[in-house]
Amino acid sequence: MKRILVIGCSGGGKSTLARALGAKLALPVVHLDVLFWKPGWVESSYDEFRPKVAAAVAEDRWIIDGNFSRTFDLRLPRADTVVWVDQPRRVCLWRAFRRTLTLFGETRADLAPGCPEKIDPAFYRFIWNFKRTHDAMIEEALARDAVHARVFRLRSDAEIAVFLASV
Repeated sequence: MKRILVIGCSGGGKSTLARALGAKLALPVVHLDVLFWKPGWVESSYDEFRPKVAAAVAEDRWIIDGNFSRTFDLRLPRADTVVWVDQPRRVCLWRAFRRTLTLFGETRADLAPGCPEKIDPAFYRFIWNFKRTHDAMIEEALARDAVHARVFRLRSDAEIAVFLASV
């Protein structure tokens, strides 16, 4: 486990798991949100973002936290392990909303500077629809680009805890 992708719905615990794996395995953690967002929640263009991801995956050792499926073609072929955090929708939505309430106005370490937590109905809709809009695409990408990688699909906090203890 030298190149690990942690993917899944926002609020599911991807960043927390990535940090815990990074500490346990002494691997650097790259949060794609840090590479993508500019201050004030301004999105990077695809042409700006893609080279940053390419540079991150070119390294020999990493944990990359985040979805950004338009870069799966760069990340999946290089990953030796993929951890799909596939928590229930209600868990993801509740955690994202709770995080907003508890950290409102603050910028988390897994976000770019100048991107404070805010109430964002579009983000909550994204979480609500994630399984419907992303699961099949993730399964197809894994089958196409990650046939060489070990894939773990973790569907609960208990499964995450068992996985982390087994590493």
